[in-house]
Amino acid sequence: MTNWTSRTCAANGIDIHYLRTGDDKPALIALHGLTGSGACWTPLARALEDGYDVIMPSARGHGASSAPSGGYLYCDLAADVIGLIDALGLTAPILLGHSMGGMTAALVASEMGTAIRSVILADPTFLAPERQREVYRSDVAEQHRRLLARDKDEALAEARRRHPHRSSELLDLIVDARLRTEISAFEVLTPPNPDYRGLVKAIAVPSLLVIGDNGVVSVETARELQGLNPHLRHEVIANAGHGLPYDKPDEFAAVVRSFLATEIA
Repeated sequence: MTNWTSRTCAANGIDIHYLRTGDDKPALIALHGLTGSGACWTPLARALEDGYDVIMPSARGHGASSAPSGGYLYCDLAADVIGLIDALGLTAPILLGHSMGGMTAALVASEMGTAIRSVILADPTFLAPERQREVYRSDVAEQHRRLLARDKDEALAEARRRHPHRSSELLDLIVDARLRTEISAFEVLTPPNPDYRGLVKAIAVPSLLVIGDNGVVSVETARELQGLNPHLRHEVIANAGHGLPYDKPDEFAAVVRSFLATEIA
């Protein structure tokens, strides 16, 4: 991260903080999931920075970005990304998103058409309506509220117990991001989510859906979505769940690099 920049830009009425690997290379915007931050993409950015200018923004209510009192639905997050693209003067960037960031990337791509170069969706929040309601009614926001009352050492110790296979660096980044996530960010869980089938059908550029064999998006759903859009293909990373960029970082980076090399070169 020695030569990376850490900056803030004004976009869509808020300040968006981002990390950027830089240099005159194709721009790739990496969008994190709920309770994450741009810094959580550090391992992937290291794997891609030789060929891409990786831009890692923190969503509103996350990291060092603004935390307005409202406006945390997917339409707001997508407008922030479109504003960031405009503010940074990016031409045909690649979009990559995980979880909440994946849904956001799909929405941005559906709106921007061929102004986007390609899209990579890592187990996005493509949930059935009933599952959306279950998540919204669950205690995930309350769990986060309780976490915010704990100190970092305690939270980090718990994270190490739950995810002993994740690197110490990544766990530190994830815990730091969680402790800097405002409770208002959980407004994004308010149903209904955008219609993901409609979004996928509207994407007009080469697209990759990366899933685990035990994540949010099933293999059956991935096959269905691939049938809806000739621009989309999917890859399955074995023995991975929803946290596949964290749990299988090397495998995930390899899949992303392969797609970019074959579809974007």
